[in-house]
Amino acid sequence: MKTKTKEITPIPGINKTGRTRLAAIFRWPLLLALLILPQMVQAQWTATVGAQTDEKGIQALAFLPNEIWIHAGDRITWTFQADENHTVTFLRAGQVRPDFNVGCPGFSSDPAIFDGSTCVTTPAMVTGQTFTVIFPVAGNFKLTCLVHVNMDGRIHVLPASDPLPHTQAFYDEQAASHTDELLSHGAKMKPLHVPNSPLGVTAGITDITGTAGGTETVAAVRFSHENIQIHAGQTVEWDNQAPIFPHTITFGQEPANLQNPSPDVTVDPDGARHAIIASTADSTHSGFIIAAPQERRGLPQAPLGVTRFRVTFPNPGIFPYICALHDEMGMVGQVTVTP
Repeated sequence: MKTKTKEITPIPGINKTGRTRLAAIFRWPLLLALLILPQMVQAQWTATVGAQTDEKGIQALAFLPNEIWIHAGDRITWTFQADENHTVTFLRAGQVRPDFNVGCPGFSSDPAIFDGSTCVTTPAMVTGQTFTVIFPVAGNFKLTCLVHVNMDGRIHVLPASDPLPHTQAFYDEQAASHTDELLSHGAKMKPLHVPNSPLGVTAGITDITGTAGGTETVAAVRFSHENIQIHAGQTVEWDNQAPIFPHTITFGQEPANLQNPSPDVTVDPDGARHAIIASTADSTHSGFIIAAPQERRGLPQAPLGVTRFRVTFPNPGIFPYICALHDEMGMVGQVTVTP
């Protein structure tokens, strides 16, 4: 039995040499695409900003996680998970830290692109809002919140050819675990010192902690005595033991300017602010009660700050008050004055 050999009819006009050249023409674009394709794939990473307990009384001022490794060209989307204001901010190297109401100046579009040459920031954001940043070049960048000075993180952007140490699943687990740690720690916090006055109320407590990725803060957003009872003629003193977390003591109408005290407030010889409330119809406002920021080498010494507010109640009555910054989180109180 003879084996038949199938003859291949050549394409007219193309000899063997031509077919080889034609194959090469098609092969090079394919190889080029295989080399370029991995560079064009941009990974999408996710992280969270802030955390809180169900009743909002404990706030974790933290980026979760606060350290992430990605490739150049990747993007990260942060989701805000607290009713306390936060920002996602990347400043230029050496840039003076701006007020969160001012921004870079101004605020970035979403998504934003950060390569270290220009500032990127959100306005103050709360639960449910998101913001995405694309990182086109390799580098190590500091992430910060303009609202809270002890809240920052690190983003390590590696060349596309370098391996990444962690996956998104790792970051998700790390964020969930650290959120539980911070909120559990906050629930156990107690005032660090006995209030200066026997009729004293602590206005908020914080604890500043940190990891290799950055600093973070846990805050208890509550008055230590939500209903303090006194006699007519006595004075109640509120102390803020939170060095980076301002509070107010506000009776009656809430003013437009929360930072400064109302006109009726005076200053005692020891620097504490003082007001007299004679009627339940009166309004008074402490302004921000907060300690001075930490000292830093090379900068002028910071002023003392105002950490105490006193109110004298000459007449009986029930006097409700709020922290005008955090009342929506449940930071409210009451002074009951009996004869």
